[in-house]
Amino acid sequence: MTSRTCILIGAPVDSGKRRRGCLMGPDAYRTAGLAESLAELGHEVIDRGNLTPAPHGHDAPDHRIHQLNKTIGWTQALADAAEAAMKDGFPMFLGGDHVLSAGTVAGVANHAAAQGRAQFVLWLDAHSDFHTPVTSDSGNLHGTPVAYFTGKDGFEGFPAVQNPVPEENVCIIGLRSVDTAEREALQQSGISYHDMREIDEHGIAQPLDAFLARVAAAGGMLHVSLDVDFLDPSVAPAVGTTVPGGATVREAHLVMEHLHDSGLVTSMDLVELNPYLDERGRTTKLMVDLAASALGRRIFDRPTRSY
Repeated sequence: MTSRTCILIGAPVDSGKRRRGCLMGPDAYRTAGLAESLAELGHEVIDRGNLTPAPHGHDAPDHRIHQLNKTIGWTQALADAAEAAMKDGFPMFLGGDHVLSAGTVAGVANHAAAQGRAQFVLWLDAHSDFHTPVTSDSGNLHGTPVAYFTGKDGFEGFPAVQNPVPEENVCIIGLRSVDTAEREALQQSGISYHDMREIDEHGIAQPLDAFLARVAAAGGMLHVSLDVDFLDPSVAPAVGTTVPGGATVREAHLVMEHLHDSGLVTSMDLVELNPYLDERGRTTKLMVDLAASALGRRIFDRPTRSY
């Protein structure tokens, strides 16, 4: 196994939705031993601590979009941090709600463009997050990052996306909660998307390996964004957007092991962890185990958990 320099960057983002608690996510990962798990696999681990948002305007509490300006500040800070970290190793962004990926993907895509390489994104999520601030009914911006980093309109005030990720370079796996507006937008897009019915019928490896083959053929860089709600809430309850029927522990580990075997992953998000909703840390520990699988832990190395 090739060792990496894993750069942990805390992103205590809690502005993308109204249910609070995701700001505790980064420190929960640290407490659950993420750094130690990666070090045991032979990786160098550098923890750069927690980011803070860039300077931003005041948010009116009655604005239709929840904490718009704070999210703009987070997007700028994360894009800058992601682009810088890519020069030094393998960044892992510890969240924090999923709006953080607007910044992380924009930043890693800037680095890929500077290297003359294509940026790809694997989105492991129950939701497509393909709304814009204009189309969002909820006003919660954690439902918008895919639209942002693919360059869709409607993000006034946000940092300009310098290197939008082409839609055909995005693959979403695990869908099971997509509203009408997002469904229509997805169907008109070039994004590859796979819902849980397809996974039930054909397995999770088939669409994943087809996407990885495209990344390899293009010599691309691959960012993986893993949302807690990709997993079934029976095994991962610590998320404010639970949707029944998610990936099993076995399916999730299979995805991570295929990703490691591919050697294509260059950056990663761990998002939407709300420790306030967890049960004795079981979700946090599972997410740490999945991250370790993505970085080379095999089934024979996996610890027995006692909750």
